[in-house]
Amino acid sequence: MRSAAQRVLYCAGQVSVDAEGNPVNAGDMRAQITQALDNVDAVLGAAGFKMSDVVRLNFYTTDVDRTMEAWPLIMERLAQAGCRQASTLLGVARLYHPDILIEIEATAVQ
Repeated sequence: MRSAAQRVLYCAGQVSVDAEGNPVNAGDMRAQITQALDNVDAVLGAAGFKMSDVVRLNFYTTDVDRTMEAWPLIMERLAQAGCRQASTLLGVARLYHPDILIEIEATAVQ
């Protein structure tokens, strides 16, 4: 049983960008998911959290079908990290840049 939360981290949407904020992996949903999850992991780590602390993930995608094709990749990565989150997947018309296919928000609790 988990004790009352001491710290909560709200991680705004992470996308497939490099360290300078430039979009990467145009057109490749799996690579964009991997990069976005890497970026979530980096934000968590910088704040002293781990992926296993994540309790909620929201996915915003411009292509639900391609995201669902890659869903096993997402679930495997989260399972390996010990992440047992609630999730929402939303289809959207467009994200902030036309090359970006998916955005991931996270809430983590310690």
